[in-house]
Amino acid sequence: MSGHSKWSQIKRQKGAADIKRGQTFTKMANAITIAVREGAGGDPASNFKLRLAIEQARSVNMPKENIKRAIERGLGKGTADAQIESVNYEGYGPAKVALLVQAVTDNRNRTTAEIKGVIEHSGGAFASPGAVSWMFTDEGVVTVLKNGKSFDEIFDLAVEAGAEDLEEAQNSVLVYTKPSELESVKNSLVEKGLKVETAELAKKPTSTVVITDKETAQKVLNLMEKLEELEAVVKVWSNFDIADNLLEKI
Repeated sequence: MSGHSKWSQIKRQKGAADIKRGQTFTKMANAITIAVREGAGGDPASNFKLRLAIEQARSVNMPKENIKRAIERGLGKGTADAQIESVNYEGYGPAKVALLVQAVTDNRNRTTAEIKGVIEHSGGAFASPGAVSWMFTDEGVVTVLKNGKSFDEIFDLAVEAGAEDLEEAQNSVLVYTKPSELESVKNSLVEKGLKVETAELAKKPTSTVVITDKETAQKVLNLMEKLEELEAVVKVWSNFDIADNLLEKI
């Protein structure tokens, strides 16, 4: 398992106790605002990206008022936030793992300096646009909880639902879809009785960097965590591959 998938699994294992609630709400609000601006407006019925962002916000119990304010901000109803924009950054971490960072900011220069500083301080290198993005493909990812079902049982149901690929992740299974088919596959999985934990648009690496030593693995995970701690950062993707037995030693 690699990069974003592995990192998502690690975050779930760390649990809610390690998540700063206010910071999580800020990130969710930013994602909603950008979904409004880059999608089809502020109506979830006609804006798929907005529906996804709202679902993720609700999954962390974000208040309805916060969601409403984030949508209004995306519609430009708050002059103070008129300059907010989505910016993507690229770079390399320890062991030359590729990094893609999605951020939302009202001050591009400040956010660029913050992200560059974290990457370089961790022994990585900031890169120009296009340097690593070619190593990733756009995918829809549905996380399905096993809930007593085997991987093979979920595999058969997911294939019937239109899944392109699957990946086992301990107590869950990652179902990959075409981005345009994410919602239909997710709904089909629910109709088949499976428990869907999350559904999101993601970047899947076309190749991975296998990390076999504990020290390098720790450095990579620390970098991922520091990047996600930045308020402007919405998501981080990478192409590292760390075996579960090595993770248990960290």
